[in-house]
Amino acid sequence: MAIRKELLFAICLCLFSANQSMAQVSKNNKIYNMTSITGKGQPAPKENFTGNVFVTMAVNPDDNLNSTVGKVTFEAKARTNWHTHPHGQILILTAGVGYYQQKGKPIQVIKEGDVVKIPVNVEHWHGASHESAMTHIAIVPSATNGTIWMTPVTDADYNKDHQSSAQPKPLKLTEAAIKNHEELLPNYVSTMQKTDPEFIELFDNFAFDEVIAYGNLDTKTRVLMILGSTIASQALTEYKVMVGGALNVGATAIEIKEVLYQSVPYVGVSKVLDFLHATNEVLLSRGIELPLPGQSTTMPQNRQEKGLALQKEIVGSRIDEMYAQSPPEQLHIQKFLSANCFGDYYTRTGLDIKTRELLTYSMLISLGGAESQVKGHIQANLNVGNDKQTLLTVTTQLLPYIGYPRTLNAISAINEITGKK
Repeated sequence: MAIRKELLFAICLCLFSANQSMAQVSKNNKIYNMTSITGKGQPAPKENFTGNVFVTMAVNPDDNLNSTVGKVTFEAKARTNWHTHPHGQILILTAGVGYYQQKGKPIQVIKEGDVVKIPVNVEHWHGASHESAMTHIAIVPSATNGTIWMTPVTDADYNKDHQSSAQPKPLKLTEAAIKNHEELLPNYVSTMQKTDPEFIELFDNFAFDEVIAYGNLDTKTRVLMILGSTIASQALTEYKVMVGGALNVGATAIEIKEVLYQSVPYVGVSKVLDFLHATNEVLLSRGIELPLPGQSTTMPQNRQEKGLALQKEIVGSRIDEMYAQSPPEQLHIQKFLSANCFGDYYTRTGLDIKTRELLTYSMLISLGGAESQVKGHIQANLNVGNDKQTLLTVTTQLLPYIGYPRTLNAISAINEITGKK
């Protein structure tokens, strides 16, 4: 039912002018009749409408144009009676949200820009939605006998579909799921509680009860890992929800920003940029002033040296082997890793090394296709004090967000590196 912009513009040009009443305008020695449909209009006949409805006619029968055209504005919950048009009708929605229903068929939601083409002699009604006013241009291709009015649309018929969607059955959530969800997202109501209540029951009871019950990871760390995972998975919608959740459970704006910055060398800036903008929007909406205090500890003169030192501290002597075994034309990548990945990012304050390594692991298992790097950073996590149980717990917390294949791949890598202990 979407209308082309060119058609809508042409219709607007025909219907609007600067004068309220009929006038004649001379241009190029031709006479044009013009009228205006600005303003609220006149109240519609109560016998044909329910609620407050206002009509402004643009083309009347006495214009001799074989059609009638008018602007009709419905306040919320107002609607026409059931009626038919012996010559059909066209509705062009210009504002708001409304309903349209043909006899025997479900109510359809119509909105600005939609065009409703009503066939000849089809019994129907149309009007505003429960929450929004609605305005449409009504076109009837007849100057006489354009509408046959019938009985009013009862409240029961008007409310039927709305009641079933606006009053869903209470969700069957466990006490733990409710408690954990409220801790993270107090008073948050997902739109899917109306559209997909059964799915929400399944997901929330699993993700916010069974999964959280495994291991002993504090809430803030868990949410920071989910943030890193959603960035790697390019799950922007879930990420924005979780940024608010992270702030709710005590994560600082600096910690959230550091999760973003830490993701750049692993995910790439082209994938991170939208998440950075989204984060700024959330922080500003919470009254947090930007930019945040800087966290960098290196300068161009020492980033290579400090990065390499920290890289060796985290990864171990294997770094020397990687440098020694690198072909000359590829050695620059090893230097980039030391100076950029570790020197520019790992050396920053705002998050400690153990958290940064857990984040890196979370992002790598969420990316998929990075099994070699996953194994390397499992060992790095062990080196900095994140034991096997911590890695299994983080992997479990990410399961609802990354799915079973990547979760099982991660567990296989953990078992391989730790010798299945």
